[in-house]
Amino acid sequence: MAKHFILVAGNIGSGKTALTERIGARLGWRTAFESVADNPYLAEFYADMRQWSFHLQVFFLGHRARQHLALAHGPESAIADRSIYEDAYIFARALHHLGNLNERDYQAYRAVFNLVMAGLPRPDLLLYLKAPVNILLERIRRRGRGIESGISEEYLSLLDTFYEEWLRTFDLCPVLTLRTDDLDYVHQPKHLDIVVQRIHEKLAGKEDVIFPKE
Repeated sequence: MAKHFILVAGNIGSGKTALTERIGARLGWRTAFESVADNPYLAEFYADMRQWSFHLQVFFLGHRARQHLALAHGPESAIADRSIYEDAYIFARALHHLGNLNERDYQAYRAVFNLVMAGLPRPDLLLYLKAPVNILLERIRRRGRGIESGISEEYLSLLDTFYEEWLRTFDLCPVLTLRTDDLDYVHQPKHLDIVVQRIHEKLAGKEDVIFPKE
């Protein structure tokens, strides 16, 4: 069986972690997730974003580059919750846009990011999970994570705009876009079946990936 390396991208609350866990369990693939518990900058970042944004982004860059290389070069198929690309094109850009990452630090970060990117193997597929901002906000509030308590509708909308702009020019690998507002792969096994089928079809090179209406 061929080895595959898939990255899951999407706005906060779009369902990345849940899908990554279930795809890994269903297909027996290695899974990887964001570094939160062992992140030495996260607490300081939320206390003072302007002071710690550059440090946090550099940490994530190193963490995700190591993770990306390990999954790409490992012997088993793998799926990762969030991509290294989003760090630069979505989150660092948002920090810069909102004034929490100054121009000098932003340009220094992007220079290092571009250098790292040049040495990374391409994934086989990018899964882009998408849902309306009001649904994202509802999910974020429902899961009640303290570090996400300050996330606003305006911020999610900004990220959504950046995602759409980024994906219009993304050409490193095929992209499969999944609308998750009507998908419940956590409680509906048939929904997970559909997603797995679409992933296999996309990996096989089929371009017409359409979800049937129920």
